[in-house]
Amino acid sequence: MTKDGVQGVVEEADQAPSKKGLKKQQKEAEKAAKKAEKQAKLSADQQSTDDDDFAKDRYGVPPMVQSQQKLDRGLVRVHELTPEKAGQLIWMRARIHTSRAKGKQCFLVLRQQQFNVQALVAVGERASKQMVKFAANINKESIVDVEAVVKKVEQTIESCSQQDVELHIERIFVVSQAEPRLPLQLEDCVRPEGEGDEDGRATVNQDTRLDNRVIDLRTTTSQAIFRLQSGVCQLFRDTLTNKGFVEIQTPKIISAASEGGANVFTVSYFKTSAYLAQSPQLYKQMCICADFDKVFCVGPVFRAEDSNTHRHLTEFVGLDIELAFNYHYHEVIESITDTMVQIFKGLRDKFQTEIQTVGKQYPSEPFKFLEPTLRLEYSEGVAMLREAGVEMGDEEDLSTPNEKLLGRLVKEKYDTDFYVLDKYPLAVRPFYTMPDPNDKKYSNSYDMFMRGEEILSGAQRIHDAQLLTERAMHHNIDLEKIKSYIDSFRYGAPPHGGGGIGKK
Repeated sequence: MTKDGVQGVVEEADQAPSKKGLKKQQKEAEKAAKKAEKQAKLSADQQSTDDDDFAKDRYGVPPMVQSQQKLDRGLVRVHELTPEKAGQLIWMRARIHTSRAKGKQCFLVLRQQQFNVQALVAVGERASKQMVKFAANINKESIVDVEAVVKKVEQTIESCSQQDVELHIERIFVVSQAEPRLPLQLEDCVRPEGEGDEDGRATVNQDTRLDNRVIDLRTTTSQAIFRLQSGVCQLFRDTLTNKGFVEIQTPKIISAASEGGANVFTVSYFKTSAYLAQSPQLYKQMCICADFDKVFCVGPVFRAEDSNTHRHLTEFVGLDIELAFNYHYHEVIESITDTMVQIFKGLRDKFQTEIQTVGKQYPSEPFKFLEPTLRLEYSEGVAMLREAGVEMGDEEDLSTPNEKLLGRLVKEKYDTDFYVLDKYPLAVRPFYTMPDPNDKKYSNSYDMFMRGEEILSGAQRIHDAQLLTERAMHHNIDLEKIKSYIDSFRYGAPPHGGGGIGKK
């Protein structure tokens, strides 16, 4: 045998599989065959299941909504579900709030904003066991379309807003699937503070809420709070419009600090500096000088308040009022307090559902107010505090604890949660505040309080250019930067005043 022949025999021997290798290959082939057999059986079983599932067209995950078609289908809102609709077959879109499978049925709670309703999927003529299993496995917070029959219930459903009816689902389709793991649970978010600690159930910290705000805003409490906020703004606008006020929009990037002091944000404005408006005050007054007579605005206000209290915010939405008066600035106070009373009444009469929803998480007593609104002078408030053991000077501003204490004292004596404190010391008010003609230590200014919290600050404004200049210089304000503002009063300006709701 040649050398090449010997080498070829050796190579063939090297390439031939060993007994161990042959055994391994055989096992892998058997494993692959079993896997294929199992897959074929699963496919057959699935096909058999699909064939046996008479309700397979009544549930599932349809294609993503990309405006492919226009369906002539009306959707009923959860809050519209009342016993009067019993027996009706309706379509509804809602979120899966909770689900609980029990035997051949699955209980769901469907949520829409601050309203929810119990729903049932049960094996029967319209639903198969596969449909029940599908419904039970839909992730919480997923959005679904359901077709269901409205049914009256014999026993009140305490856990739902719609307590007298439930839905018997005949079709259910997932419109948008939520991820299986949520960063927080909605039921934990609405649990009253302290309640979770007592029974070991979880509550959610504020930082977790803010990090997952889109989910936190879905809670019934958040939904109600935002609707109350919207209601306040709507009632504010409607009341003042009916009084003949004009709504205005004012600049927020301005050339000078609108209220003086250090709590102003300075921003770069091309080659110079500008400021974020601390108040629409100057522009409101300019409108009064321009014969608008009565104006209001709703918009953001910026304060460089380096504080971590709930009442010192760097940005908030302010509700501002300004109007001319005839002879006395108390005409302004009366107009503002009447506006506030109309807002209180509107909230009480039109937003009871929202108030009760918030009250479940943050319990409180019904809000009380008087007509006409109680008005106390600053010196009277100081006297009440001194009687309660507080030591403070006549011209000292109220601290937060003293404001709260005075609110409790006023409630005890006058049985009202809302009142006006008039005639503040001039030293603690902005430069444009009109001094008291009878006592230069005080001013024609006022604050309004709700439950011991200041919610409005206002005053008669100085409408004389010379006096305004003097007061601005007293506050060390650069006159050149407010020249256009002061000039507004050189051509005839009516006596006027106003206030800003939401200010500290």
